[in-house]
Amino acid sequence: MPTLTDLVRDHTDLNETDVEWLHALVSDWQLLADLSFADLLLWVPLRSAEALPAENAPRSRPRPAVAGQGTVPGWVAVAQMRPTTGPTAYPEDLVGKIVRTGRRGLIDVAWRERRIVREGDPEWGSGIPVREESIPVRRGAKLLGVIQRSTNLSSARTPSRLELTYLQSASDLAQMISEGRFPVPGEEPNLVRSPRVGDGLIRLDRTGRVTYASPNAQSAYRRLGLQADLVGESLGEVTAELCDTGEPLEEALTALLSGRAPREVEVESNGSIMQLRTIPLVVGGARIGAIVLVRDVTELRWRDRELMTKDATIREIHHRVKNNLQTVAALLRLQARRLRIPEGRAALDEAVRRVGSIAIVHETLSLTPDELIDFDDIVDRVITMAGEVSTPETRVVPKRTGSFGVLPAEIATPLAMALTELLQNALEHGLPDHRDGTLEVVAHRSDEHRPDEHRSDGHPPDEHRSGKHRPDKHRSDEEARRLVVTVADDGVGLPADFDVESSNSLGLQIVRTLIVGELGGTLDFHRRSGGGTEVIVDVPLNHSNRPGGPPVR
Repeated sequence: MPTLTDLVRDHTDLNETDVEWLHALVSDWQLLADLSFADLLLWVPLRSAEALPAENAPRSRPRPAVAGQGTVPGWVAVAQMRPTTGPTAYPEDLVGKIVRTGRRGLIDVAWRERRIVREGDPEWGSGIPVREESIPVRRGAKLLGVIQRSTNLSSARTPSRLELTYLQSASDLAQMISEGRFPVPGEEPNLVRSPRVGDGLIRLDRTGRVTYASPNAQSAYRRLGLQADLVGESLGEVTAELCDTGEPLEEALTALLSGRAPREVEVESNGSIMQLRTIPLVVGGARIGAIVLVRDVTELRWRDRELMTKDATIREIHHRVKNNLQTVAALLRLQARRLRIPEGRAALDEAVRRVGSIAIVHETLSLTPDELIDFDDIVDRVITMAGEVSTPETRVVPKRTGSFGVLPAEIATPLAMALTELLQNALEHGLPDHRDGTLEVVAHRSDEHRPDEHRSDGHPPDEHRSGKHRPDKHRSDEEARRLVVTVADDGVGLPADFDVESSNSLGLQIVRTLIVGELGGTLDFHRRSGGGTEVIVDVPLNHSNRPGGPPVR
């Protein structure tokens, strides 16, 4: 389905400013459709050289059109809106339809005469009575297109006061569109969660007094604490009195709700929260009043507040866990200093590093609004922490290549601890004797890859693999969303009989438990050609291939 921008660019001569105006109109014309009880279809004139469909081709080529004058080759429908307050006249999708001049007579007249054109008798072409009306769309002195307003009359009945107010307001908005006063120049496009016609409507006169309030609007003010009827009252004064908390407001509600300017505001009173949107009505250069849309957003705002409270609580928990882990690490460090046995001191130092890697993750979680983490920052801190362990004589500076992206906490915590162990193992056993060397962490996220394809030395894998849980070659695209991490050094390499599954190293057992058991990934160790060791960690990023947890996006 082509977008409005695509259709305008492909079929018309309108410029970018014109397209922005049309987007602003379309973002807010649900209001016009609901007030009119009618379908809206936006037609834009074709450029003069546009080729028409063969079945719609005119017998003679019309002369080129001047904006707002004369004829045009034809029209293209670039947007469509159906009412939520009444039956639709066009259940089929008409966006993208191209017709020649003459097939939509009212559109041609509205364009040529630059005025709203109404049809007296309904059409019966689709089997139902439809009343047509055409509204020229104007920006400044330039006409951009024509809105076809089609009302389904099959369910017509004696109009109520509410319907008459709706129709009068729709007529005023249509006149503003034809005069280039709606959408309001410079106003931000209407938000999706702004009040709609069915939520509640109040009509004001030019002094800001209520001339009509829909039942929903009256009920909304009842919930705010109003006992009397709204009609005849100054909406700004009534609202300000209801919401008077003794605290100064950012702006006076009386001015905001007078109808002099387009504004949106939320008011709270009596345990209820109301969202109000003011739309001034300016017809023929004179302000005749305003429309105020009212929506009860109490439940939405309470839910938002509950979510904010929950998020703040979760962040506070992560912050306290981080503090507790740092306390544990400090205690272990103090205990290590008192030990006289080198092996015991080394064991406690390893415990400090493991606790520290988990604390880093919780510290990051305490600063984020959700459970997703930019893992690159975590890895950089883990690498820095590992580098601080090596002595200055070692002259080994670990580095990261590639990006880990955003990961959920379920993956981030065990992965951070596993990388801590692998880096520490490489520094202690792969690069011993204080020699120069390189230590690199390479990350790669992809939907289609094999661990074999990420050897840092560019050579195929050799016979010294030990991973047993390799993903199937015929896995689906969803199952193939994985993160491949390579930890490589140019040190002494692996022993000839090395096997991670039978290794008695506590650090490697921890890594294997975290990667294979907890994350459902694979762990491969092998020698690099030219010397050194390479460890490939392959972790699934979607829930169906992991023991548990949400999918990564």
